[in-house]
Amino acid sequence: MQPWMRASDADRERVVAVLQVHTAAGRLSLDEFTARVDAANHAIWIGDLIPLTADLPIPADPPASLRMSAALALGAIVLAVLLLAALIAGIAGWTRTGPMMR
Repeated sequence: MQPWMRASDADRERVVAVLQVHTAAGRLSLDEFTARVDAANHAIWIGDLIPLTADLPIPADPPASLRMSAALALGAIVLAVLLLAALIAGIAGWTRTGPMMR
């Protein structure tokens, strides 16, 4: 995602989930957590969300919402590749035989 893209509710929720993990691990105080969650909830752009977790390590065991997001992203990539391959095969077949005439 690019910093200039609008943040979705799911983007904000993922950031809050990461902040919860780091607060539970003792990396953030409750005041820091509260301030960052407030900033995440008011974020308009992806670029507004990035600094909220930039100084935190990636959790060894990410929250379930992040694991699901990664699985969905991978599934979307696989689907896009398959659709692109089908489109290329269809175009290649069409150009070899020309448009079908009735």
